[in-house]
Amino acid sequence: MVIRKEGIDSGKAFDWGRTSEAYARFRDIYPEVFYKKLTDRGLCIDGQNVLDLGTGTGVLPRNMYKYGAGWTGRDISPEQIEQAKRLASEAGMNIDFAAAATEDVDFPDETFDVITACQCYWYFDHEKVAPILARMLKPGGRLVFLYMAWKPFEDEIAGKSEKIILKYSPKWTGAGEKKHELWIPDAYFGYFDKEDHEEYDLDVHFTRESWHGRMYASRGVSASLEPEELAKWDEEHRAMLEESAPEEFDIKHFGAISVLRKK
Repeated sequence: MVIRKEGIDSGKAFDWGRTSEAYARFRDIYPEVFYKKLTDRGLCIDGQNVLDLGTGTGVLPRNMYKYGAGWTGRDISPEQIEQAKRLASEAGMNIDFAAAATEDVDFPDETFDVITACQCYWYFDHEKVAPILARMLKPGGRLVFLYMAWKPFEDEIAGKSEKIILKYSPKWTGAGEKKHELWIPDAYFGYFDKEDHEEYDLDVHFTRESWHGRMYASRGVSASLEPEELAKWDEEHRAMLEESAPEEFDIKHFGAISVLRKK
């Protein structure tokens, strides 16, 4: 599904379906501490019913399945959902995955204890989505935004990779991240109170191949570049890694979580 959104890459079209196989292979990279930030807060655990929005290939539900919550995942891309279903099935996990834009998700009132949105909430139509999510949450339910990003100004390899992406996708808005608190649009505060937030440093381990794959399976690369551009990016990025990176290395990241409680 082709997506264009004002404020993201200057409206340049992208399609997660073009990179779903690579996404499934290379973007399941969150370290265990990323998930513990949820469970340590009593979220997404046994006895809870959780909806994961923008679930992609189901990374959050699949990695947190062991904590006992019942999971539902929705994503706008049918190809991403195909991968999520395949991976969950192979792991023997019973997760309800289906394709739907967040704006169209519709469950009965007070269905969920927790709603999560990992690495995706900036795509939402917040004015439309905020009351829908509040309606579907139980009294006192939580809406949780999660994020992880590399730090290009602190990590040499990440910085070099980012420059190569910008060479081929100069309007890509995923660049230039520093550790920061997540921005919460005003639309949510009519329905939620901000309960908690945390920002923390992470070192994420990669090989040359897995870091190359992580870069490939991004909005600014295989989800949007034309085949000729993608081939040039691939060649240049691989050459940079051969020259600048050992076979295995850590990339400096930061993680962030914001928890909103239904009024």
